[in-house]
Amino acid sequence: MVCILSRKYHHNERIFCYRKGNNRVLRMVVYTADEIKKQLKYLSLLAKEYPTIQSACTEIINLQAILQLPKGTEHFMSDLHGEYQSFTHILNNCSGVIKTKIDSLLSKSISQQERAEIASLIYYPQIKLNAIKAREENYDDWCRLTLYRLIDICRLVASKYTRSKVRKALPTDYSYIIDELLNADYSEHNKEEYYGKIIDTILSLERADKFIIALADVIKRLAVDRLHIIGDIFDRGERPDIIMDMLMNHHAVDIQWGNHDILWMGAAAGSMACIANVIRNCLRYHNLEVLEVGYGINLRPLTLFAQDVYQPSKNFIPKTNDSKPHSQKDLSLLAQMHKAITIIQFKLEGQIIQNHPEFEMNDRLLLDKINVSEKTVTINGQTYPLCDCDFPTLDSGAPYMLTHEEQALMEDLQNIFLHCDKLQKHVKFLFEQGNIYKCHNGNLLYHSCIPLKDDGSFDTLTICNKEMHGRKLMDTAEFIIREGYFSKPDSIQKSYSLDFIWYLWCGKKSPLFGRNKMTTFERLFIADKSCWKEPQNPYYKHIDDESICTAILSEFGIDDPNAHIINGHVPVRLIAGESPLKAGGKVVVIDGGLCKAYQAQTGIAGYTLIYNSHGMRLVAHQPFEGFENAIEKNTDIHSSSDIFETLQTRMKVMDTDIGKNIKDKIEDLNMLVSAYQMGLIS
Repeated sequence: MVCILSRKYHHNERIFCYRKGNNRVLRMVVYTADEIKKQLKYLSLLAKEYPTIQSACTEIINLQAILQLPKGTEHFMSDLHGEYQSFTHILNNCSGVIKTKIDSLLSKSISQQERAEIASLIYYPQIKLNAIKAREENYDDWCRLTLYRLIDICRLVASKYTRSKVRKALPTDYSYIIDELLNADYSEHNKEEYYGKIIDTILSLERADKFIIALADVIKRLAVDRLHIIGDIFDRGERPDIIMDMLMNHHAVDIQWGNHDILWMGAAAGSMACIANVIRNCLRYHNLEVLEVGYGINLRPLTLFAQDVYQPSKNFIPKTNDSKPHSQKDLSLLAQMHKAITIIQFKLEGQIIQNHPEFEMNDRLLLDKINVSEKTVTINGQTYPLCDCDFPTLDSGAPYMLTHEEQALMEDLQNIFLHCDKLQKHVKFLFEQGNIYKCHNGNLLYHSCIPLKDDGSFDTLTICNKEMHGRKLMDTAEFIIREGYFSKPDSIQKSYSLDFIWYLWCGKKSPLFGRNKMTTFERLFIADKSCWKEPQNPYYKHIDDESICTAILSEFGIDDPNAHIINGHVPVRLIAGESPLKAGGKVVVIDGGLCKAYQAQTGIAGYTLIYNSHGMRLVAHQPFEGFENAIEKNTDIHSSSDIFETLQTRMKVMDTDIGKNIKDKIEDLNMLVSAYQMGLIS
């Protein structure tokens, strides 16, 4: 006798639970013919992938099993600012994840020094092997032992994934062998010699180096399931282009655009104002390497113009550090170039501000406030003496109009940026893998802020004659950013969008900037530091208020009490007692100063965040001592870890966004099975 115990309805799905003999409970998913017919077009397409009942059932079994696996590890980084060496190392060590795995597996069998060497080998396999080869007398024996250890580590990091997913992560040339070794049972006598022979053959064929490198890469890939970059890949650091190349080779990455990223994206789209800002930033921080070496951008037109028009000015001498050799002659030339592009920048920005009163940035129109004869400038009713009053291209009657020479120069530079293949490739990747914000696994990720009023309510920004705030503001801003890059040249949409991209770089209500103004003019021309201040958006005053954070999360459709806002942008001054955790842990700020220029203020060299199946862990890093020390001395970035949230039960795939998608697919497949059973699909 069979009796129905219960019925559960979910969307169109009906699950019947039956009791059948010996108190066994069977679960069956049943759909009506009418329900299936409504989805028949989609089910027919699905049937091409799963042409039989058996193939559909096999996939359901597979997907149900995947739901029970532990959640993959997420790695969050922010504000890289072109510091490619530190980024490379943190990416390689997965913010300490790999070292933790090594210690948990080998701490009782080998010394700390040996474990540090294995870690260094995984981080930089090729370079490390060359050093070990020169030192080891019996290199084959070392390779044999190392291969067994790497296989054990690889097996550990692979344990939370399906065998199918691990196989997809393996390099093509070695996939079969690695798969065999990872799934070996060395206690099985019949197979012991088999697996030992595999290792011996690898050594005899002199493929040990290649195999070790392959294993190291697999370990790094499996240690982190997904990488989140929460803005500002670009800025004053030497080589953001190297970081972009690495991200493009990463297996799973998403990017939330920062204000510096937007600036470069605008430059790549042809915005003259953004191009001028990009070049000025590079000159200001003595970082032409990214332009000239990284992207092959020729600055000779600017050099010739600057030499012809401007005299060297001490106010425009680039900020330098001892690591870069420089002569006074070089610095003087850079100062001329810096001043030339700065004045052009102010003119171009003034044109945008005048064309867009809705931006409410008239307080940034300063060129017309200059009194050349008195050598002063009036800002907000207060008059300041100018440190530099040499303005050979400034027309008092039309202060924001470019001269013919300036216009020709900017058209040359615009053409260079538009036709820089490498830059265009990188920016297209930013569009493909990036957004202005992201909701992922119950967390809200964005770079800077959600603009707020003084009372903590959402502030509005007028876009295309409509007032917008919160999520609508972010969604519309992203749409316009994409229009700015992909719209037809010389179209109205293109023109407006490029101006708006510039606004996102420095506008007072920009969700990417988060300050009331950018005081570039004041810092370059006025000695009185009281006018240099850049007041923050009220967001940063209210971000410690849990109720306001809850309201922000709810605005983006996240109502989970355990949800978090994760953002960067503002360095956490640990040395001054600041905490990266705000609002009782609801907000996590992970910009801790990866950029060298901020490290004196922060006391550390950056925060990163690890979110695995057990909970969340903040990692504070000390400054990176360089590749040489990491390889020769096995030094790692000294990091301190703070587990601030531990889950009561281990989080599974079923609890993630991927899990929701898998459940939806299971539902579709169940309906397909019913369609087969009813003969609606043959």
